[in-house]
Amino acid sequence: MDLLVLSCLTGGESYGYEIARALAAAGLGEIKGGTLHPVLNRLEEAGLATGEFRATERGPGRRYQRLTGAGRKALAEQSVSWLEFHAAVQSTLHPGKPGACHE
Repeated sequence: MDLLVLSCLTGGESYGYEIARALAAAGLGEIKGGTLHPVLNRLEEAGLATGEFRATERGPGRRYQRLTGAGRKALAEQSVSWLEFHAAVQSTLHPGKPGACHE
């Protein structure tokens, strides 16, 4: 989930509900606040994102998140690792293609 949230922040700052909507629109289903907010807090604590609370004229305020330089670097590194893992899973799941489990 961390990687997905970091990716959502590459387009600029965003807040929890916007991120959840973007993930849902990408086909990842409904992401509840109880799942998303701990991820946002963890990213902030790790220095991968920064957050800023802003009051709104109507309704509750929002905490806007922004990607840091360290967050961009982590996203690039973790994306490569994830894509390598995905390729390994794909080669294992498709028996018609050569792979460790189908030789």
